[in-house]
Amino acid sequence: MTVTADNVVIAVKMSNDIVTARQAGRELAAKLGFTLTDITMISTAISEVARNITSYAGTGEVRVTVEEREGRRALVVQAQDQGPGIPDIARALEDGYSTGRGLGLGLPGAKRLMDRLLVESAPGQGTLVEMWKWVPTGV
Repeated sequence: MTVTADNVVIAVKMSNDIVTARQAGRELAAKLGFTLTDITMISTAISEVARNITSYAGTGEVRVTVEEREGRRALVVQAQDQGPGIPDIARALEDGYSTGRGLGLGLPGAKRLMDRLLVESAPGQGTLVEMWKWVPTGV
């Protein structure tokens, strides 16, 4: 894990790394003044996208940072891998759709938990999932 100010990068290779990524998100969210409910939603969304890395790509990384999005401060999570890619992103974002043995809750669930979720992927090109939650105002 690499940490600088409000930027944490976690290499994701095994299930223990999912816990590390989740904890990094929890800590930064708490520091930013998110409610306990929001902290739980953020850490759950991180778990979902990190689990996708271990399940489908084998290895990748999760970056948790504070950046400006759409003119506002946001806690931004980027999950990136060089795995097989997602052939149909729209379908992958549908509830219940899974190419593996999962319940199909990963990306759709993460999308519901965060304020925004974007996916860039192509077969053979890996995947970048970027999601964010607006930092509470007045913090």
